[in-house]
Amino acid sequence: MWRVAARSAASTFRRTRRFSTAISAPCIVHKRGADILHDPWFNKDTGFPMTERDRLGLRGLLPPRVISFEQQYDRFMEAFRSLERNTEGQPDSVVSLAKWRILNRLHDRNETLYYRVLIDNIKNFAPIIYTPTVGLVCQNYSGLFRRPRGMYFSAKDKGEMMSMIFNWPSSQVDMIVLTDGSRILGLGDLGVQGIGIPIGKLDMYVAAAGINPQRVLPVMLDVGTNNQKLLENPLYLGLRQPRLEGEEYLSIVDEFVDAVHARWPKAVVQFEDFQAKWAFETLDRYRKKFCMFNDDIQGTAGVALAGLLGTVRAQGRPLTDFANQKIVVVGAGSAGLGVLKMALQAVSRMAGPSADPHFFLLDKNGLITKDRKDIDPAALPFAKAHHEIEELGLHEGAGLAEVVKKVKPHVLLGLSGVGGIFHEEVLRAMRESDSVRPAIFAMSNPTNNAECCPVDAFKHAGEDIVFASGSPFANVDLGNGKIGHVNQANNMYLFPGIGLGALLSGARNISDTMLEAAAECLASYMSDDEIKRGILYPSIDDIRDITAEVGAAVLRAAVAEDLAEGHGDVGAKELQHMSKEETIEHVRQNMWYPVYGPLVHE
Repeated sequence: MWRVAARSAASTFRRTRRFSTAISAPCIVHKRGADILHDPWFNKDTGFPMTERDRLGLRGLLPPRVISFEQQYDRFMEAFRSLERNTEGQPDSVVSLAKWRILNRLHDRNETLYYRVLIDNIKNFAPIIYTPTVGLVCQNYSGLFRRPRGMYFSAKDKGEMMSMIFNWPSSQVDMIVLTDGSRILGLGDLGVQGIGIPIGKLDMYVAAAGINPQRVLPVMLDVGTNNQKLLENPLYLGLRQPRLEGEEYLSIVDEFVDAVHARWPKAVVQFEDFQAKWAFETLDRYRKKFCMFNDDIQGTAGVALAGLLGTVRAQGRPLTDFANQKIVVVGAGSAGLGVLKMALQAVSRMAGPSADPHFFLLDKNGLITKDRKDIDPAALPFAKAHHEIEELGLHEGAGLAEVVKKVKPHVLLGLSGVGGIFHEEVLRAMRESDSVRPAIFAMSNPTNNAECCPVDAFKHAGEDIVFASGSPFANVDLGNGKIGHVNQANNMYLFPGIGLGALLSGARNISDTMLEAAAECLASYMSDDEIKRGILYPSIDDIRDITAEVGAAVLRAAVAEDLAEGHGDVGAKELQHMSKEETIEHVRQNMWYPVYGPLVHE
């Protein structure tokens, strides 16, 4: 049940779809009777009109009263509010899982109603179907499992994936989110239970980017797990073996990627929650061959860069001053290194290739310098030389508090996955920052893994800080009518637009320039007044509008780099002749929206 609205093309090329925007085109189905009711994509519950019940053999299988879409919507929302009242005072984990279950049951039964509810209430429901609740769901997934969703490719399927891929019932797939479960949020190796992440991410693609849910595919690549608790859990649903490594591992990923692109060569693939070594390896291995990106490395980096540019504006400085910002990054995994890589590219654009960025990278062993033995090659470009830190009185392995006290950074950014690592001593040291408005980014997910909470940040680091977190927190009441704004620096602001822009452009691959265009679009979205108040990111309520603009920026970048091949009936030449405004409208008009459409049995 979907509608295709009128499309905008270039001034030299205009065409409209024949489908009405008011009445959905009929959908041909090859099912009748109970089979329709058991298919969540076509099921309307009690919303089938009588003529449709006759056409589809549904008379007598439903109560006689026809309930409108709006009445079904109101009924579900009342049930949800009732759940909230009945679980008041219970532990947060219990409440969160109860809310996830009621939404999941609707998803299993009626996808059209589910996505309408999600789109209309995205600010309240995103924390349930996405971070932070998705982490809790993944930890308990084997016990929560009721109905399969997505596809599972395992090490036992080697040699069979090219045929397995045709088991997926949809003839067209536009968006795939893939994980191997090796580093789920900050929770570590969750094996096959990590499938909850692709499911949640694709729900956000539908809600934020309007990707047709019949054309999405969540994928779990099960190569084993090194989590002993899972291996000993009788309910665990994945392979009971240690993780594959080396060439054995890569051969499995290679086979899956080849199978996907043999059947759906234009699908966009998002790699999600791979441990750092495989995140970088697979990104380098596939990014020039296929239209893919790694959200942990590139999506996180883009959102962080948008926030970092916002902090420069909050200081009252021109954006070019970003090249002079002192930034301490805690966490040398795929996300932390991705942020530094994109920040370095931004500095190079502003100050030239000879720029000398003031970045300081720490991992569990402290400050990373070139004196360290067995340094991770991915971290080497950001390791400090002895002469760079000698005058600051720093050394290899210096602790976080010492680094913050001596560097006096403009920005302290955490992607460590270690909850509370920004403790009182560290936060108080930020009061001595060289910035008139220092920024603290506690970006690790889920909530328990945040490097600090906003209350502590404003209390110990000062009321003038700019604060951002990965998971949602409430704003902080500072007294005297002052509010400490809490920004959610979450990938949901970018990855839907990156995927949608890449899809509609028909990009052969996703370049750094396309990703930078997405980050800069998000950074410029906020007004000067909002930035001065410490608001770096827009409200989640505006996610579709944000995604349309980000998607259009990505599309234009693909066209400018001659990577765009067009999508559907709009080719590369037509995209080239679109103005900025027409591009945004083109993206908006290609967003799927859930309505009940007429069903016709063939």
